[in-house]
Amino acid sequence: MMGDDSSIVQAARVSRGTGTKGRRQDEELIRYLMRQRHTSPFEMCEIKLHVRVPMDCWRQWIRHRTANVNEYSTRYSVAIEAMASTQPDHWRRQAKGNRQGSEGSLDIETGRMLSEGEQNIQQACRRVYEERLKAGVAREQARKDLPLSTYTEAYWKIDLHNLLHFLELRMAPNAQYEIRQYANVIGYEIVSKWVPITWQAFLDYRLNAVQFSRIEIELLKDLCAGRVQSALDGMVKMEWLKEKKGVLAPNLEAQEFGAKLETLGLQKPWER
Repeated sequence: MMGDDSSIVQAARVSRGTGTKGRRQDEELIRYLMRQRHTSPFEMCEIKLHVRVPMDCWRQWIRHRTANVNEYSTRYSVAIEAMASTQPDHWRRQAKGNRQGSEGSLDIETGRMLSEGEQNIQQACRRVYEERLKAGVAREQARKDLPLSTYTEAYWKIDLHNLLHFLELRMAPNAQYEIRQYANVIGYEIVSKWVPITWQAFLDYRLNAVQFSRIEIELLKDLCAGRVQSALDGMVKMEWLKEKKGVLAPNLEAQEFGAKLETLGLQKPWER
């Protein structure tokens, strides 16, 4: 790690030639920076992590292109002899309304069958890989049939501003379960202890906050004023709601708005 909460404060106050003050004043400044999304002071802190991640999870992780990465190479070294396995009660169903998400679980008996099949595939792929190496096949070619459950390792260095963006996306409830577990450990076990003031501000203003678009604000005005039908008419006009079999069905944007309403303890207007 490099830097801490005081480094953020120093960077923010450098234009005035001042550094840290009292803890309360420094905390107020960090929270102000987080609220207003003044991001550059948070770039004064950096962290380098040594991670071991299954390849399918690493594909999502590496899409965050704001880090410096050096990864274990299976061209130079033998692939790590470890693969991520799935417990019988952890097989998830494909979500009906989200092509890239999941919802609910399969029954335990089906899960046991799938876990057994997974183990057989992984063992067979590892056996074939090792047979190729023993036969003299180049490592760069022998690896081509290893499954995405195979672990890789990497050094991952990133500044705090971009790390918080990573955590905001990967700790979200709709993030894939597997990468969410890594993000939770990084956030709650590491970042919270490294920069506690920044972490609390991040929880308050980013991770657990709700943002509304201009359209959503107009709809909220109608709902708070009791003009439910006006809000519904507006959503139909924008094609957020379409009638299907006599029922108003929300599109994805309307569903996202509905989730925000639930956070506020408000009922979705199309369900009244």
